[in-house]
Amino acid sequence: MHIPLFHVNAFTSAPFSGNPAAVCLLDSWLDDNLLLKVAAENALPATGFLVPSGGGYAIRWFTSQCEVKLCGHATLAAGYVLLRLLRPELQKISFETRYRGAVSVGKDRDLLEMDFPRLETKNIASAPGELRRALGISASPIELLQGNDSLIAVFENEAVIREIRPDLELLRRMHPNVVMVTAPGLNSDFVSRYFAPSYGVPEDPVTGSAHCALAPYWAKRLGKTQLHAKQLSERGGDLWCEVGGDRVLLKGNAVLTLEGKLSF
Repeated sequence: MHIPLFHVNAFTSAPFSGNPAAVCLLDSWLDDNLLLKVAAENALPATGFLVPSGGGYAIRWFTSQCEVKLCGHATLAAGYVLLRLLRPELQKISFETRYRGAVSVGKDRDLLEMDFPRLETKNIASAPGELRRALGISASPIELLQGNDSLIAVFENEAVIREIRPDLELLRRMHPNVVMVTAPGLNSDFVSRYFAPSYGVPEDPVTGSAHCALAPYWAKRLGKTQLHAKQLSERGGDLWCEVGGDRVLLKGNAVLTLEGKLSF
């Protein structure tokens, strides 16, 4: 069996930065165990699998350990493969997801724009006792939010976010929660980092889906609906976010790094 395979770096315009994703084009769905094995073979933060459906595609995302409900960077990568490489005559492509309804990727000049659902958060009274130790810092968050299976710790400034040296085993014990950290940015509206070791992603380079929750929070706090975000992982990446109603538009660049076929 041969599967068309693309590796794309999302939320960057340069190789060796941004968040790498694999995109696999299928005629029909394979067994879930086989999808998981393909994702593990790709050895990237996420693999997006596409199956034609109506005028668009059905999409599912897998890490090396499990299926995830929403993945921004692999969706941006899939949009790049379709809109820039395989079907450049199209301006927009729709994807049907299993858990979050329909999402889409469209062209916005040199950028690609994802239309994603807004994720609501709520303030919680106190952080789990191990959170500061898990993040490897002495600073306490000035605010703590919960959104679905995510803990979001808000800090005073970007320097704290850069100083974080996480204890991945302690973070793993917080399953099913992932941990996001965020603060106002020096050269952007806000910055963040994202840790999900129990899902096979110790630190995600750039997390599109996280900004479905982060962008609405910062839009309200800063009093603006259009924001520039930076993720401060080692590889780093940039997103341009627009918040409106129950949707969040996430814009970014992408670059192809590999094209071929996976055989098994």
